[in-house]
Amino acid sequence: MMPGRLFSAGSRSTLEGLGRWTLAPQAALGRLLQCTAPRLLSLSCADCAKEPSRKKLLSEKKLKRHFVDHRRVLVRGGRGGDGVSCFHSEPRKEFGGPDGGDGGNGGHIILRVDRQLKSLSSVLSQYQGFDGEDGGRKNCFGRSGALLYVPVPMGTLVKEGNKVVADLSHPGDEYVAALGGAGGKGNRFFLANDNRAPTTCTSGEPGQERELFLELKTMAHAGMVGFPNAGKSSLLRAISNAKPAVAAYPFTTLNPHVGIVHYEDHQQVAGGPAPCSVSTVADVPGIIRGAHQNRGLGLAFLRHIERCGFLLFVVDLAAPEPWTQVEDLKYELEKYKQGLSEQPHVVVANKIDLPQARANLPTLQAHLGEKAIALSALTGENLEELLLRIKELHDEHTAASLAQGRQPLRW
Repeated sequence: MMPGRLFSAGSRSTLEGLGRWTLAPQAALGRLLQCTAPRLLSLSCADCAKEPSRKKLLSEKKLKRHFVDHRRVLVRGGRGGDGVSCFHSEPRKEFGGPDGGDGGNGGHIILRVDRQLKSLSSVLSQYQGFDGEDGGRKNCFGRSGALLYVPVPMGTLVKEGNKVVADLSHPGDEYVAALGGAGGKGNRFFLANDNRAPTTCTSGEPGQERELFLELKTMAHAGMVGFPNAGKSSLLRAISNAKPAVAAYPFTTLNPHVGIVHYEDHQQVAGGPAPCSVSTVADVPGIIRGAHQNRGLGLAFLRHIERCGFLLFVVDLAAPEPWTQVEDLKYELEKYKQGLSEQPHVVVANKIDLPQARANLPTLQAHLGEKAIALSALTGENLEELLLRIKELHDEHTAASLAQGRQPLRW
């Protein structure tokens, strides 16, 4: 009776009282119960009071560390199930005939675009598809292997050797990376007029094995290019909700960042909110002279602006001879890919809040022969003009894509 009353006690005083009621030969056991039972109760109460642990968000430094834009992947489809050789067995049926079922097919491996992913860091180095089940008696076919979906970010190029086999550039795009093997045949399949009791069955075939190279090219409407410390990341923070790292030293941005700019039209729709259009702006790491020769960060990030519909050349207006920055940027883009510098673009003269920058603005426009949008990402001066210009270029790019029969990029 004592142990039952001890464990049913719910307070410290009751436990201490029960400890005093123990007999002398069991004094050591009583003291042990007095010391341990309240402590066990207090620990359980403390555990109940703890809040559930929450997963910590990755910091900017860790996000940079986990950014991957190319990956080598070995994919192998599931193996097909084996066929079975057996014969029907039933009372009063001496010659039941063959009833071995076929094996199930192996599962395919499919690459599918996931709009939530921005990097290839979650893609593993190899994938194995699900195998099919073997056939069974009574003409039972084996179950086919399930499909294995591998999520990849939008803008992923799939290469096999030097050949591009798939371009996953739209939401929901899929590509069968590896086919599953066919299931084996049971002896029922080989039943014929000249062979009424076949014993032959075949094994399942192995799945397709391929070595693929995944390459990510950032998908955005506008590509922001410029020299280090030109203020690209600060400008992206000013016009969108993106939060790239900003510091007073070159090559602060080590990975591409995509910001979304929302526009609300002035015309109201009866019975509903104002329609809204979206533009995306990509900020790539700084380009230096000789980037096409793999200097600085080199060719690693020039490919992220290939798919942009138009470009934003961001120049430091406070630097001496800022017009040379535009010429050098166009030269590097042209050396990397012919015709890339001829895309629709706008020159953004940043840091207009500095006194020396205002003095360089007339000279910059005279050398370029076109209007440059002078603004300050720090103070927000003249950001409206840039946003309106991005909206115009976005509408022109969308109209051109529809005219060519291509679906425009949607976020």
